[in-house]
Amino acid sequence: MASKTPEDEHPSVTLFRQYLRIRTVQPEPDYGTNPKLSSLLLNSHTDVVPVFKEHWSHDPFEAFKDAEGYIYARGAQDMKCVSIQYLEAVRRLKAEGHHFPRTIHMTFVPDEEVGGHRGMELFVQRPEFQALKAGFALDEGLANPTSAFTVFYSERSPWWVRVTSTGKPGHGSRFIEDTAAEKLHKVVSSILAFREKERQRLQTNPHLKLGAVTSVNLTKLEGGVAYNVVPATMSASFDFRVAPDVDLKAFEEQLQSWCQAAGEGVTFEFAQKWTKPRITRTDNSDPWWAAFSGVCKDMNLTLEPEIFPAATDSRYIRAVGVPALGFSPMNHTPVLLHDHDERLHEAVFLRGIDIYTRLLSALASVPALPSDS
Repeated sequence: MASKTPEDEHPSVTLFRQYLRIRTVQPEPDYGTNPKLSSLLLNSHTDVVPVFKEHWSHDPFEAFKDAEGYIYARGAQDMKCVSIQYLEAVRRLKAEGHHFPRTIHMTFVPDEEVGGHRGMELFVQRPEFQALKAGFALDEGLANPTSAFTVFYSERSPWWVRVTSTGKPGHGSRFIEDTAAEKLHKVVSSILAFREKERQRLQTNPHLKLGAVTSVNLTKLEGGVAYNVVPATMSASFDFRVAPDVDLKAFEEQLQSWCQAAGEGVTFEFAQKWTKPRITRTDNSDPWWAAFSGVCKDMNLTLEPEIFPAATDSRYIRAVGVPALGFSPMNHTPVLLHDHDERLHEAVFLRGIDIYTRLLSALASVPALPSDS
């Protein structure tokens, strides 16, 4: 039965009718007052990582809110909070009757938590993405336990490397020469020595953050069939996160050198190899950064620009020439993405809407740029 008055109309129907009122008629849909300008892209991913429910204080998919106002749920920080903050900021701006020169687009993509290979990596190559005419993008960042807000202008490149060593097999009771294990040990030692060098560089320089150095971890060891059989083949897998200022060609040559130094029959292959690191400008001569940082200054928000230590969909956006900042407005908040009891305080969440409302107003009002022509 149809609602007779606006007061008793279902909220979903109200939202549907509001959506229908937007004049999105081609060839110039009424998204921004100047559709010739490049747009502002607000990206978020919809997928989350698995949970180990037995380690949670509350059901990770109940979105339980405790008496102090903390909301417990997988995705509370990574990154369903940001998705809704986008929506609520845009809703607020529309309700207040604001119009901006630049169109604001929101994308909600899958697959980020497993690399984005079937999500944003494919989407940026599609004509639908090109039609968005994105000139600048916002994507996810990280919480900050201090009063400051972290903003990410670049990312390290994930290199997943599998080193395979072949050697002489035989009975486990003999001193066999040139075994796969001996040669693999040499490579592992070389890589872990490099790891320690980078760790020391990070620890001894207070100006460096994790994203500014290259990290590596040994994550898998494979090989062998029995205790008393020396295997002919063994392998080790490593997770490298390469800093954006590293010469990638020279670094790959270093990997080759470590394998060659270990002996004959030692090779490596890539399970993942990102080779397009990009850096978004963070100087005030850049109009996008000037607008972003200007809002934060006006709101007395302290910014800490960093290189993202892991990987997000921002790398695909930057790789096609669109500058992007990773920003999740969560301060006074421990970093709990992917952790047990992932949670966010409702006051921090609501404050994020205020911040995005101001940011979107400024970014969507950036004057025409040479790149817009």
